[in-house]
Amino acid sequence: SRRSIIAGVAAVTFAPVVAKGAEPGRNDAATATDWPWLGRYATDNARIHSEGIQIDIAFIGDSITELWKHRRPDFFSAKRINRGIGGQTSPQILLRMMADVVAHRPKIVHILAGTNDVAGNTGPIDEDAIVANIVAMVQLAKVNGIRPVVGTIPPAAQFFWRPEVTPVEKIRRINQMLRKASKMHRFSLVDYYRALATESGALPTELGPDGVHPNEAGYARMEGVLTRKLPGLRIG
Repeated sequence: SRRSIIAGVAAVTFAPVVAKGAEPGRNDAATATDWPWLGRYATDNARIHSEGIQIDIAFIGDSITELWKHRRPDFFSAKRINRGIGGQTSPQILLRMMADVVAHRPKIVHILAGTNDVAGNTGPIDEDAIVANIVAMVQLAKVNGIRPVVGTIPPAAQFFWRPEVTPVEKIRRINQMLRKASKMHRFSLVDYYRALATESGALPTELGPDGVHPNEAGYARMEGVLTRKLPGLRIG
């Protein structure tokens, strides 16, 4: 409902507080003038519209989404677009939903967010607000006739850019909240956490040497989980 969407958007934390190295490719001035970075994909968005390309699935998220295309390029195509931006948090990603996803009218949107919220990249944010932002993205997709697919937050035992943060239990709690939300709000959930995590809640080095971002083997495992959820989704 519109009220639910408004309530979710109200959970957004707008204060542009940025951790050192949180959003590669931008300085503080650029962040202050375009906090969600709507300009990042503006040129490519315009190209897609001018060429009349029908998008099948749009992937939106942070660096875990952005790097997916670089490490597994064959998984993406002209009709399967990647709208990840490294360092972004759920409120920033939510603010990009209309321009980077809804405007293309894809059949499916794949939402993967929360890692940088746990890291505190744009300041403190509680777990309820993180989940509310993700649910707001789901509702924006649904009201525009787009099927939402949400990924659980991948595991991480430590953030190399924020070593003082202890993320394991918070990631587990948020993922449990997302599992409950998927039933309440009726959206598909892809459980990347269970596919990637060690018993201690870490990303094993063979799947992601920096402990946060999957490598090619890690993304291949994620693709396996996703294609089981969406059998029609094949590589290329």
